Amino acid sequence: MINENDILDMTCLTRAQIAAISEHEHLDDVSAAELGEYLMHIHHGPQQVQKMICEDITEALHAHDLPKARGLYLALKEFLAEHPEALRGNA
Repeated sequence: MINENDILDMTCLTRAQIAAISEHEHLDDVSAAELGEYLMHIHHGPQQVQKMICEDITEALHAHDLPKARGLYLALKEFLAEHPEALRGNA
């Protein structure tokens, strides 16, 4: 039987990246994983994921939540290292 961990592990995103999508879109982790996986396979989808994480960082900074902003920054840094296509064509 497939459980939540199996679903999260089947995506090309890390748990931190899924959590960022989850928070940004107000979704549960499984739905966020599904959305993230979908976005990673469409035109300009990786840029949308990158934008979500950047917006979450901005929100955390405006809320003076530096630990959260640092964690999101690390998720973004890892995301861009694994998915450099997220930078190309991002305006």
